[in-house]
Amino acid sequence: MAMTMENHRIEAAFTGTLGDFSLDVAFEAPMRGIAALFGASGCGKSTTLRCIAGLQRLSGRLVVGGEVWQDDDAGVFLKPHRRPVGVVFQDASLFPHLSVRGNLLYGARRAERSGVPPAIRSRDVIALLGLGHLLDRAPGALSGGERQRVAVGRALLSQPRLLLMDEPLSSLDRMAKDEILPYFEGLHEELSIPMLYVSHDIAEVARLADWAVILSSGRKLAEGPVRDLLERLDLWPETGRFEAGVLLTARVTGHDRTYSVTYLDHHGQTISMPARDLAIGAEVRLRVRARDVSLATRRPEAISVRNILSGTVVEIAEDSDTAYAETLIDIGGGRLRARVTRQSVADLRLAPGAPVYALVKSIAFDRGTLSVAATAPAETGGRKPAFPENGDGR
Repeated sequence: MAMTMENHRIEAAFTGTLGDFSLDVAFEAPMRGIAALFGASGCGKSTTLRCIAGLQRLSGRLVVGGEVWQDDDAGVFLKPHRRPVGVVFQDASLFPHLSVRGNLLYGARRAERSGVPPAIRSRDVIALLGLGHLLDRAPGALSGGERQRVAVGRALLSQPRLLLMDEPLSSLDRMAKDEILPYFEGLHEELSIPMLYVSHDIAEVARLADWAVILSSGRKLAEGPVRDLLERLDLWPETGRFEAGVLLTARVTGHDRTYSVTYLDHHGQTISMPARDLAIGAEVRLRVRARDVSLATRRPEAISVRNILSGTVVEIAEDSDTAYAETLIDIGGGRLRARVTRQSVADLRLAPGAPVYALVKSIAFDRGTLSVAATAPAETGGRKPAFPENGDGR
């Protein structure tokens, strides 16, 4: 029997109070790729995730992939152990008396007890998460990133239909995050398992997620494709000004080994960036921050900035309480955000419909740039670039 669209979605609605906190959230998210619950600390993200896992009970209704897990009107509430989910918390919560292998086997045994056929094989998980050389180690001998990879592996080997991840990187420093993020990127590509990912870091959401639900003070502000949400200027109080940005999709066209530069095509306009080990023709996703984009009304010459993209002003949002304005620029096939001063808006006579040039330094392109067909790094710690990156290229 053909699957309907509803069978591929999470439909969630929860209301209730926990102490002084009130939650009233309803949303839908696709059962494919990575969907994010995003917002500031205390907005209700983790509470919502715990309700989906059955670890927290508030009034509401929950349908996952066409199956009703909670419906208060019908008297339905599946206990946590009956919900086919794998949960990864901020704290890896590994069993200290078991080795890495023992922790992974615990997840596999849980699946065996529930009678779930092993669709996800242990050797695949070990390879994808780069755990082969860690199997005999105790949790106490692991780094923070390694512990989280083991926790993810244990959750996957429980054969979940849905992987729930609650701020899994928030306790890690930037270097540890950079170490583990490529593994997360490869998981849903290789295993096709849907994930619901909680984070307060817009950079993580932009890098990992395809869909997002933005929460604030226990309420939903917006939901939809991440690309669309990042282009909304009205959401800056939640997405933040410093890290606000957009996503572009481009195709690799070549490499300059002399200067360690990779060239991309974005709908007929060339983008250059520090060299990445990507195949010619590969499609990549670029995150461009608004603070890294400058504007000009005439094409500049004799300038160090390598990326000069022609476009048209779509929208301008000025904040009268500050010196800044947010602008949205259509560059053909995609949009950029630029954070400029209100004085610049006036001096350049910027207005919707005005032609402009968007200037972006090559080094501004986020290291989260990834190939759509990217795979997890090898156990050696990731693929070595075909040629070294030039950290100060323009």
